[in-house]
Amino acid sequence: MKRIAVITGASSGLGKEYAKAVEKQLAPDEIWLIARRQQQLEETAASLQGKGRVIPMDITRKEDMDAFTAMLDEEEVQIICLINAAGMGRIGSIASQSRKDTVNMIQLNCTALAEMTNICIPYLIKGAWVLQIASIAGFQPMPYLGVYAATKAFVQSYSKALHHELKADGIHVTCVCPYWIKDTEFIGIASEESKDYAWMPLALKRSDVVNRSLADVRVNRLMSTPGLISSTERYLSRIVPDTLTMKVLDRFRQIRK
Repeated sequence: MKRIAVITGASSGLGKEYAKAVEKQLAPDEIWLIARRQQQLEETAASLQGKGRVIPMDITRKEDMDAFTAMLDEEEVQIICLINAAGMGRIGSIASQSRKDTVNMIQLNCTALAEMTNICIPYLIKGAWVLQIASIAGFQPMPYLGVYAATKAFVQSYSKALHHELKADGIHVTCVCPYWIKDTEFIGIASEESKDYAWMPLALKRSDVVNRSLADVRVNRLMSTPGLISSTERYLSRIVPDTLTMKVLDRFRQIRK
């Protein structure tokens, strides 16, 4: 029986970083690398020790997900790690965002994540790790990041329920909620004014997020909040009203203009 790790969003950023870390820490027989961009996936696979399997697909397309399900059915595999790192965001007012971007964010960040998890659950073995990549944005509504923040709130809630349900089976589920990560493509893609966000104080490196979250899932922590700001926001969100948080965020945005 082949022991595999499945990683979405593996063509760059956190997904690529997770692939290298999982190879070292779990030593799977294969790492199934999933994303739309084949060339970048091949670069990720080349950085591994011959264990990367390139699977170019769009996880928001039914046909691609059906084909992936068939692959799992046809091959004798056990999933020892599932990492849902695929995601997208758009910075700006909800009114200014296109219908396409709004729908795509919800489909990729919520629907595809839940569907991929559902497909993989029957193959997860005792002791398997599941990491769902959310964001600090999911702790409260965020003006000018409204749809993205809402999708990450979904990921948090979904992951908490999954953690509870799979705990008895010995499967570890951790929701990863990082602050800004300065060495991924997210900021540049999410906003045409990326320079206004790249400077963010105490921004994390992707290696910090990966190392901390893998340490957390190893001991089956419900949430992983890498860095001081992520951890502080996690606890403040429990006691500070959303209305006050949004006023502070809006004031901060006005100062930056």
